[in-house]
Amino acid sequence: MNWRTVLRSLKNRDMQKRLGIVFGLIIAFRFLAHIPVPLAEPTKLKTIIDNVINSSDFGGFLNLMSGGALGQMSIVLVGLSPFITASIITQLLTKAIPRLEELHKDGESGRRKINQWTRIISVPLAVVQSVAFIYILRQSVLAGSTAGTVSTSPMEWVVAVTAMTAGSVLLMWLGELITEQGIGNGISLVIFAGIVSQLPTTFRTMISSLTDTSAGKLNVFNWFELPVNPTSFWVILGIMALGIIILYFLVKINEAQRIITVNYAKRVGGNTSYGGIKSILPVKLIAAGVIPIIFAVAFLSLPAFVGQVMKAMPNADQSLAANLIKWFQTPTAASFATNDWGVAIYPVAYFLLVIAFTYFYTGIVFNANEIAENLQKQGGFIEGVRPGLQTEKYLAQTVNRLILFGSIALGFIAVMPFIIDYIFARIGINAANISIGGTGLLIVVAVGLETLRQINSRALMVTYDDYK
Repeated sequence: MNWRTVLRSLKNRDMQKRLGIVFGLIIAFRFLAHIPVPLAEPTKLKTIIDNVINSSDFGGFLNLMSGGALGQMSIVLVGLSPFITASIITQLLTKAIPRLEELHKDGESGRRKINQWTRIISVPLAVVQSVAFIYILRQSVLAGSTAGTVSTSPMEWVVAVTAMTAGSVLLMWLGELITEQGIGNGISLVIFAGIVSQLPTTFRTMISSLTDTSAGKLNVFNWFELPVNPTSFWVILGIMALGIIILYFLVKINEAQRIITVNYAKRVGGNTSYGGIKSILPVKLIAAGVIPIIFAVAFLSLPAFVGQVMKAMPNADQSLAANLIKWFQTPTAASFATNDWGVAIYPVAYFLLVIAFTYFYTGIVFNANEIAENLQKQGGFIEGVRPGLQTEKYLAQTVNRLILFGSIALGFIAVMPFIIDYIFARIGINAANISIGGTGLLIVVAVGLETLRQINSRALMVTYDDYK
């Protein structure tokens, strides 16, 4: 990252315009996150939603990913999950259906058609998720598990679902407008902005805990006392130090890659010779990025969310509902202190699912067969490896070795907050759960690095004439 080049590029009008548009669209997203769904009286509705979020880890995860939109019962609370799900579906269909694979290889026109189908598929998915949100909210109210009641007509439910679906489509459009500016992936930046927007609330909670001196003040070498809570001070200091260490290793792992040298055969056409050069094929250690983390958290949170719904239904199996909530609720230091074996189900399943989803999604984004074919068509070959099938096997073997280490490292970083909670439980500290913070840190770092990389590329383009 060349900061001098980036700062020089800020003088360029085109760069200023692109950055201004991106910041403006992100601000528009934050405004949308505070527009409530037209369902009931806002104060009463917020009380109900707060209780629903606090009763389910999945609700807390969705509130984080939507940038607090769920807590506000905003029109964009469904977020970008329908579009992400639709993208995964189209990618899987592209690999499974030969006609779609041919369309994908047609170039820009084919990819535009596939992207259009992705947008179309995301609309019914947004409708389904909107209906699910409304249904769960209604069941929670009818079960009497929340404060207040909401008396609404069927038409008001239709209006609410329509508003939430429109909000999801609008958010998808904002993401694509950001992508068009060429300085970052719009979908990722919207998720990034939603997570970062929760930092002020986190800092406020930490400061409040730190300044609570009801249990005493911090004694410094018996010389003087600082007006801070001793336990909170050391816990926050330890979390910050560990966070910096994890951040360092996370950046290293995210940027790690295997460089494969590709040779191109020398060709002679008339009096002109071309080729005979060397190039590189970088293969990232974690080619799937943070997608495995998002999938694993969402997948594991669903059983607890279903358990909450079953608990709100009088005719459901209440023992099964209680077990689902118990086994798949994110463990904390307090739950680890109970020494119940069921608390270990979530971290172990989380670790294994991160590894499984890393293998799954890497197989989608890295196609060894397609890369081998392209190298053979362009006259490229890897030294010591025959073109064609042998090259495909070599690339597949290399990627599988990288995934093995990368997925284990990613899974270890993902469950690190649970390890911290377990240590806190052993030493008798009941600290706040920071697992969502660990997940958010993974997403923020990966998206931030990719955005900085694209900003640097754009800066090099706009300052190219300065080096002539």
